[in-house]
Amino acid sequence: MTSKPLLYDIIESPTHPDLSILIASLGFERLAFNAQRKAISELKRQPPDVVIADFFYGYGNNYAGANVSNLDVLLRSLQRFAPAARIIILADRQEIQHVSKLAELFELHAVIALPADLAQLKAALA
Repeated sequence: MTSKPLLYDIIESPTHPDLSILIASLGFERLAFNAQRKAISELKRQPPDVVIADFFYGYGNNYAGANVSNLDVLLRSLQRFAPAARIIILADRQEIQHVSKLAELFELHAVIALPADLAQLKAALA
């Protein structure tokens, strides 16, 4: 029996699109999380093949020092527990310019501006 590839859908923004139908139609098993810490705690038990997460740049807080964004800890954890996972970042159009700083530190499969276009999402997940 072939198992479906596992996708973590980390929903931390009200602009995060409902991906449940698209993800199912592409043959993924989806685990949805409303907090990264919950996703990180699941990494050891069920490492994902794909992660979709919302990006928030750290303006003038600790993110601007030790971390670039809200995703640094998650991405470091993925390097350890799921190094082959494809990372898809969703970012608000006003913040997308800062994603390049994150891409200098971590390999990102795709970056999609919100509101997300269905064709872009489908292409990133293919």
